Amino acid sequence: MKLQVTQENLNKALNSVAKVASSRGTLPILANVLVKTSKNRLSISATNLDIAITHYIGAKVSEEGSITVPARLMQDFVSSLPEGIIELSLEETKLHVSTDQYKSVVNGIIADDFPVMPALKDGKEWTVDGKAFKKALQQIVFAASSDETRPVLTGVLLSAKDGQLYLAATDSYRLAEKKVGPIKSEFELLIPSSSMQDLLRVLGDDVTTIKARFDEQQVLFTLGDIELVTRQIDGKYPDYQKLIPEKFENSAVVKKADLTNVTKVSSLFARESAGSVTIELSEEKKELSIRSVASQLGENTSTAKGKIKGSASITLNSRYLLDALGVIGGDEIEFGFNGRLEPTMLSETKDKSYRHVIMPLKS
Repeated sequence: MKLQVTQENLNKALNSVAKVASSRGTLPILANVLVKTSKNRLSISATNLDIAITHYIGAKVSEEGSITVPARLMQDFVSSLPEGIIELSLEETKLHVSTDQYKSVVNGIIADDFPVMPALKDGKEWTVDGKAFKKALQQIVFAASSDETRPVLTGVLLSAKDGQLYLAATDSYRLAEKKVGPIKSEFELLIPSSSMQDLLRVLGDDVTTIKARFDEQQVLFTLGDIELVTRQIDGKYPDYQKLIPEKFENSAVVKKADLTNVTKVSSLFARESAGSVTIELSEEKKELSIRSVASQLGENTSTAKGKIKGSASITLNSRYLLDALGVIGGDEIEFGFNGRLEPTMLSETKDKSYRHVIMPLKS
């Protein structure tokens, strides 16, 4: 193998894939990235057996070849090099990396030992707008569970039905759902949230279209020069639609900035009680108030004016409330609930494509 590549492109590719490489696994080669020529392109790949990412970059290839090299070392090393042309050449299992000022040798492992995800030759395909999908992921991924004892809840559900694509995630304490937009296919895919976080990480603002292909076990996402293959989670996702209330006896329409500020202030006094705050609506005063009590620190009540329907109170986890407010767009938020122990819902007043449900705490 012998080729020339720019430092900028190689650095970008290594940053895309290196995070997937795992040094904790039983296979030492999983801590490496696969460097491989492909006609006039160079591919950089990494896998942890659940997910694989490949980033293709332009290169001036003199001799074809492939090798695997330590991901962390290669990433840190290339990012430290000045901009310009980097020459890569392979002698047995030693990768020679040279520029005008630097000459280094990186010890590798032959590419034959590198595990490859099974190829997705057949399967169904669909496409989606890149910017819309990126926004949806930002609003959804954090709501998935990290509890491996309930693997189904550690996933993000992608479901296409009635001509619309929906993304949903829940950890059973909160639920986020986003209607992304029109789609021609019909499917239901349950993908690990860790894979969706990696997809979000490599999904640049310049990607206008995402292509996806899937079979019964895997999904391949193609975004520009990057390919990401991930396994699907085996299992039946809960019928979360039943959790989402259609009407509310009590509701408040308030400015997003006001609700965020009063929640932040109240959360400071709620640390002792695991983030517990009590939200009270007063139709008479036309205000929403949030109260938090800490026996050691004191107590706080913060209020925000708005359009209020009903007079009632409910206790929520302030961290969940702040997480939701952090991803909802728009200037005004609609917050609604029925009984003290029934789900609450937050959404934009003008755009109902995103819905965030939070389960109350027993106060």
